[in-house]
Amino acid sequence: MILQRTLTVLSAILLVGAVALATLGPGSVSLGRALYQLDHALPDTLHGWLERALGSWVWTEVALPLMLRPAWLPVASLGLVCVGLAFSVSSRKPAHRSHRRS
Repeated sequence: MILQRTLTVLSAILLVGAVALATLGPGSVSLGRALYQLDHALPDTLHGWLERALGSWVWTEVALPLMLRPAWLPVASLGLVCVGLAFSVSSRKPAHRSHRRS
């Protein structure tokens, strides 16, 4: 129950943030450009950390394509994933114990 509510609130925050980025932000700014505007060293720091922690393929195959997308798109995608997880958690039926008497 707590996990479902947490995922629901997180998804609402992410989806509202994505709409705010798409509406109020500069037109179709990429995620890499948005991170660069926040902190000029952030993309390079992220690049170095990913290569050290997970390998260079993660940067070229996963992170770099995300950096080229509009800034609102990864945020909205995470919001949709959280919505799906919240629905998945809520659809599980609790395990009922059998109280058979012998």
